[in-house]
Amino acid sequence: MQFIVVFRVLGLLLMVFGLTFIPPWLVGLMMGDADLRPFEYSFLITFVLGLLIWLPLRKYRRELKLRDGLLIVVLFWVVLGLMGAVPIYLQTELHVSFSQAVFESVSGITTTGSTVLVGLDTLPKSLLFYRQQLQWLGGLGIIVLVVAFMPLLGVGGMQLYKSEISGPMKDERLSGRISETAKALWLVYVGLTIVCTLAFKLEGMSWFDAVGHAFATISTGGFSTHDDSLGYFHSFPIELTTVVFMILGATPMALHYLVLRHASFRAYGKSSEFKFFLLILALFFGLIVLTVILSRPATEWLWGVRWGLFTLVSMITTTGFTLTGSTPWPVFLPVFILATALIGGCAGSTAGGLKNVRLLLLTRQGLNELRKLVHPHAEFVVKLSGRGISPTVISAVWAFFAAYVFVFVVIFFLMMATGLDVVSAFGGAIGTLTSAGPGLGSVATTFSQASTGTLWVGTISMLLGRLEIFTVFVLFLPMFWRR
Repeated sequence: MQFIVVFRVLGLLLMVFGLTFIPPWLVGLMMGDADLRPFEYSFLITFVLGLLIWLPLRKYRRELKLRDGLLIVVLFWVVLGLMGAVPIYLQTELHVSFSQAVFESVSGITTTGSTVLVGLDTLPKSLLFYRQQLQWLGGLGIIVLVVAFMPLLGVGGMQLYKSEISGPMKDERLSGRISETAKALWLVYVGLTIVCTLAFKLEGMSWFDAVGHAFATISTGGFSTHDDSLGYFHSFPIELTTVVFMILGATPMALHYLVLRHASFRAYGKSSEFKFFLLILALFFGLIVLTVILSRPATEWLWGVRWGLFTLVSMITTTGFTLTGSTPWPVFLPVFILATALIGGCAGSTAGGLKNVRLLLLTRQGLNELRKLVHPHAEFVVKLSGRGISPTVISAVWAFFAAYVFVFVVIFFLMMATGLDVVSAFGGAIGTLTSAGPGLGSVATTFSQASTGTLWVGTISMLLGRLEIFTVFVLFLPMFWRR
């Protein structure tokens, strides 16, 4: 383990993160916020801390190894969550505890969207913008952004990139150089955000709300600048636009890049994972429509379908936006829709959950096992987009699935141990581990009344979900620390 290299990169990353306090400060200045000192202090603390770590080690240059990259990613997300909590904790009008500030910060940067804040409509614009910006930076991963500029900093970025990108196949890239791949992904990400912002503005949002909700939509984060979330606007065009861009956010950024590069939608059609994702969406939406028709009067069908489409897409993409109004369906459907967050979006997207590619591979492997019962001596290969998948990848997917289920059960029981009832603990575990945000019961809309224990369990759960579990678990292996 090259600890000097690890801390040198960590110092660089902290200085970069310190710069992210400047945009909220500028927004607050333009919008007339009374007190901008929380962001000024946060910038000084974070940037100076990063500088003090980096400065003594600036001349030590070594190529990052895989273990170095894993440690940097975990350390940075933990430190980032703590540093990101500073401007929230320093807001005098919030009266939040340190635990609540850290929970809010980690929820933002992991794009979870769970919140401890109420009365969003009256909060300073700088703070509201900061929350939305946290999600946007965490959506594709601020580390991927830094990787794009690693050559300028004299640090190899491949190991950081592999540690940060989600999904079972991390070695795929769009170009020969990893920095070019990172730049391509971020260009697509920024482009989608700009288009989404313009669409929201044309549909009636203010520029402030349009930018903030575009940040939250493309990052599949779910924070809003209003307590009523997207229901605040009471606009079907806005809801439909949000649905489209949530799906785009939950689609691999690399797939969007290929479509733009070749000026053809053929890449979407060739992606087995993307087609599987759309198939699941269609099947679940059909179930919702059927349930609404069978259980509600005809006068509520239109609202039920509208609600069902928006809420399903919001949850399965792990965004977490909500609408207001009475629920037009039986009790089991809200639980079912929340549970779809366990599936999540596609690998390489901003969405959380297990990822569709893993579910697809497990489904095809299961079908092959059934075929072997009929033809015991036959050899069946699991394919994805026409390519055979290595048995080691299938084995890794099964291992991840088992670990994910195990962690979910542990988080569920820990939340019960901290005082939540069964329904709330179930919803809280799903909402935090999958980065969906909203839960059930007492944590359906906010964690403001949750105990300190619940907040810390949720914080750990959000980090485990964002880092895909194994990235954290590997640090507890003795062999990881051996030379």
